[in-house]
Amino acid sequence: MEKWQGDIALLDRLADAARAASLPWFRNGVVAKNKLDQGFDPVTAADTAVEDAIRRLLAEHRPDDGIVGEEGADTPSRSGRTWIIDPIDGTRAFLTGLPSWCVLIALTDETGPVLSVIDQPFTGERFFGTRGSAGRTAHLERNGARSALATRRTARLSSALGETTDAFLFEGAEWDAFQAVRGKARLFRYGLDAYGYAMVAAGGLDFVVESGLHAWDVAALIPVVEGAGGIVTNWAGGPAHGGGQVLASAHPALHEEILALLAPAAKR
Repeated sequence: MEKWQGDIALLDRLADAARAASLPWFRNGVVAKNKLDQGFDPVTAADTAVEDAIRRLLAEHRPDDGIVGEEGADTPSRSGRTWIIDPIDGTRAFLTGLPSWCVLIALTDETGPVLSVIDQPFTGERFFGTRGSAGRTAHLERNGARSALATRRTARLSSALGETTDAFLFEGAEWDAFQAVRGKARLFRYGLDAYGYAMVAAGGLDFVVESGLHAWDVAALIPVVEGAGGIVTNWAGGPAHGGGQVLASAHPALHEEILALLAPAAKR
């Protein structure tokens, strides 16, 4: 863990810069542009301001590291390490004044994400996670206090509390598989974006199931959830940090039960 201390400190600085760049826009009449000719994929001045602020610090402090961000061009890595950024995960929530949007920042190496933060600037909650060669830890920082994160130990879907951001993103066989999971869960909630994964790590939810994610949507979620004792894979049980179909669960037995229901729609 000692070799990662400089990166952990930098991750904290990046999240501070993101807060400073995002909060002036929140609940302040921000206007969205649409990135799609058909449909709606919003981007706001807050998205670009946050990503620009993070990129400036990385260029200064980690010039050899790569950068992959939702709003800017990729920066190739010369070090074998890459920072993955979603400046505002949950732009729709941001637009509507809902405090479920987050800033996502992850550091990856050849094994996948090793350090990350899920930061909610408005509530002041900062969820840190480490995995792989950085060790497995997760904690929440808020108002100067730090507390360890630990997932619930719910082992059966019939007792589990689940979430997805938008059920209507599932199509065809995915919809049928999702309905099978939803129908067996004790409770299901909607619309939380990355904040739902933070709640898995914090012991509020038992699982999140989603599809159609990009690398920047999911990379920062993995160290936080796994550092708290959970598991994140794709629907086939493989690595999830590239995006696509994602399942995050609080307990391995619960994860396997849900994977069995998702298997008919899993992409391999």
